[in-house]
Amino acid sequence: MIVSLGDLLLDVIVRLEQPLAEGADANAVTRLGPGGQAANVAAWVAELGGRARFVGKIAADEAGLAARGGLERYGVEVCGPVVEGRTGMVVSLVSEDGGRTMASDRGVSPDLRADELDAAWLGGCETLHLAGYSLLRSPIDEAALYAAELVSRLSVDLSSWSAIRDFGPARFRERLEALRPDVVFANEEEEQILGGPIECDTWILKLGPRGARFGELELPARPARVVDTTGAGDALAAGYLVGGPELALEAAALCVARLGSMP
Repeated sequence: MIVSLGDLLLDVIVRLEQPLAEGADANAVTRLGPGGQAANVAAWVAELGGRARFVGKIAADEAGLAARGGLERYGVEVCGPVVEGRTGMVVSLVSEDGGRTMASDRGVSPDLRADELDAAWLGGCETLHLAGYSLLRSPIDEAALYAAELVSRLSVDLSSWSAIRDFGPARFRERLEALRPDVVFANEEEEQILGGPIECDTWILKLGPRGARFGELELPARPARVVDTTGAGDALAAGYLVGGPELALEAAALCVARLGSMP
């Protein structure tokens, strides 16, 4: 069982077929579905044959019901308090070459408190996966730190170099070192702003179209026709947690070949 703690949002993916121009229309292909980094990892874990559980705070609005139902259809067990409020959304603008820019609204997700966390949600957990976003805002960071105390194996994705910058790189590094995760996923910008790898069993550096480095082992990316890079790092993380480096790269290639962050 892999438990992923963090955000469950709605993803609005807009793949542009021509450049945006002020005051003019641009043709695009769009997709609406569940998203959020922690939810993405859970969906890919289930798709790749693993047992997945998502833990997070969910709003009781129509968007929240849609996001929860969409994630459950992937075979993910969804746990967490359901509250009044607003479900967050991520709008991803995807260019013709597959690159993307995101505008994020996390809604109620960062409001998960430690006293709302039921230890039973971590029952049978072999690995707890934390999105870095869950360690960079309060009060969800307190819930994440509490959950990490209840498990024997921990993985962390650094999530966002800009969020680390805003939180404070030295402060975030100190938090990570205190957590002592077994596995850390980072891209090059996140590694740089953090000041280099921390001590852990496996530091995984995502290299985009060049592949990934798993500790000392660097492997090339699998061939793929790139449609949308949204969620590729989440698919890679899920693949590694389920089956190691080869499955990680295979999952990332599957993700970039389709529109959206989930399978």
